[in-house]
Amino acid sequence: MPPTLGALLRTPRLGLRLLTGEDLVDRPVYWVAVSELTDPTPYLEGGELVLTTGVRWHGDDDAAHDYVRRLVDRGVSGLGFGVGVAHETVPAPLTGAAAALGLPLIEVARPTPFIAVGKEVSRLLAREEYEGLTQAFAAQRKLTQAALRGAEYVVDRLAGQLGGWVLLFTADGTLRHAVPAAAAARAGPLTAEVRRLRAAKQRASASVAAEGEAVALQPLGVGGRIQGFLAVGGAQRLGAEERTLVNAAISLLSLELERTAAERTAKLRGGLLNALLGGAVSVEHTAAGQLRGALPAEPVTVAMADAARGRAALRDPALDNCLVTELDGRIVVLGAESTDPGAALTRIIGGPVGVGGPCGYGDLPTVRAQAERALDAARRDGVLLVRSADLPGGFLGLVDTPAGTRLARDLLAPLFAHRSAEDLLESLRAYLSTAGRWDAAAELLGVHRHTLRYRITRIRELLPGDLDDPDYRTELWIALRTLESQ
Repeated sequence: MPPTLGALLRTPRLGLRLLTGEDLVDRPVYWVAVSELTDPTPYLEGGELVLTTGVRWHGDDDAAHDYVRRLVDRGVSGLGFGVGVAHETVPAPLTGAAAALGLPLIEVARPTPFIAVGKEVSRLLAREEYEGLTQAFAAQRKLTQAALRGAEYVVDRLAGQLGGWVLLFTADGTLRHAVPAAAAARAGPLTAEVRRLRAAKQRASASVAAEGEAVALQPLGVGGRIQGFLAVGGAQRLGAEERTLVNAAISLLSLELERTAAERTAKLRGGLLNALLGGAVSVEHTAAGQLRGALPAEPVTVAMADAARGRAALRDPALDNCLVTELDGRIVVLGAESTDPGAALTRIIGGPVGVGGPCGYGDLPTVRAQAERALDAARRDGVLLVRSADLPGGFLGLVDTPAGTRLARDLLAPLFAHRSAEDLLESLRAYLSTAGRWDAAAELLGVHRHTLRYRITRIRELLPGDLDDPDYRTELWIALRTLESQ
C-alpha cells in the first residue's frame, strides 16, 4: 500500500498542519504534484497530493469552490498550501471550500520546500514497495516449502496468506481440496465453469462472480496438459501482490500435479511392462483398458542396461513413447522396433546395453531372455550395444555367458545334487564323447566297464529326459561343455 496523508503529517521534519479533513487522513498518496495552475486537473491522474503557493490564485468564494470541486472530482488525495510565499496564511475561502467539499487541506510552512514533501513520499513509496516485495518473497518461500509436502499444503498456505477461500479441483472438475472446509459448498456453482474451461480448445482462465464474491479460476498443468483447476475467491478482487502470490501457487501446483501424474503413469506403465515380460498378462487383456494406447506398436524390441548406470533413462524424454521400468537390477525398455529403443538407451547412459527381438507381444518372455543374453555379451566384450540378432543362435550361443551357465546348471541339477556328483558328471561326459561305446568310455575314465554301466544307469534314473534321445543327449553335451569353460 502507498503512504497515507497521515504518514506525512506524522513526519516531524516536514512541519505539516492539517486544516480540514481530519477523518480523511487515511487516504493513500500515490505521488506529489506541484502546480500553480488555476486548473491542474488535466495533468493529474488521481491519488496525488497537490502542492501550490497560490501565486496565480486570488479568487473569491466561488473561485475557491470551483477550484476545490475540480480537485475532488479528479480524485486527488489532498491539497497542500505553502504559506509565506504569495499568501501569509491559507485563504479563508479555500479553507471553507475544502471543508465543505471533503478535501483534506494541509498547511505547508515556509521553511519546508515542496521538494522535501515529494522526496518523503518517494521514500515512503520505496519503503512500502520494498516491504511488499519482502513479504511477497517470504510468502512465496512458504508456498515453495509447502509444495514439498504436496498440493493440498500449497492450497492451505495460499488461503492463509490471502485470507480468503481456495478450492482445488481435479482435471474433470471434481473437488479435491477446500480451504476452509466450509468453502466446499462454493464448488457446486463453479463446476459448470470448470467444465467449460476444460472443454475449451485453448487453455484459458476465468473471472466470475458467485454469491457476491469475486472468483478467479485458473487451469493447472504444464505444456498444455490440464491436471486440475484452482479457484480463489473473496469479498474483494485481488491486488497486485496477491495476484503475484496466486501466480506463484499456480506454478507450484502445476509442477506438483504434473509430477504426481507422471509418477502415477510411470508406475502403472512399469507394472504393465513387468507383467508383459513375465507372461503374467497378454496384450489382449489390456484391449479395453486405459493403458492400451500407451503400448508401442508391434513389432517391438526389448533393451536392457544395468540399473546402477541406467536409472537416468527412467525419466528421459527420449523414451517417452516406450515403457520403461526397473526389474531385477536392470533398466528394461520396451519400444517399437521403428524407434530403436536400444540405440536411444545407449545414447542416454553410454552402455553397455543389450537388445532382444523384434517380436510380437506374445513372445516377450523369450525376447527378455534374448536381451539378458545380449547384455551379458556387451558386459563381457566391453562394447556399448549388443543385439541378440548379432549373437550365435540357439543353445550354442549361450556358451560362455552367465545365462548359458544358469541353463546348464538347471539341466544338470539332478546330478549336482547327488553325493557322487563328480563321478557321475565325468562318466556322462566320457559316455557322450565316445558316442555310447562302453569300452572306449571306460578306458577314458580308467574304470571297469561294469562300474561305468552302474554309473550310467544311476544317471538315467536321476535325469528326467531320455538318454537315448539324440536331442536330449546334445543338450547334455553342450551343457557339460558350457560348464567346462567357466
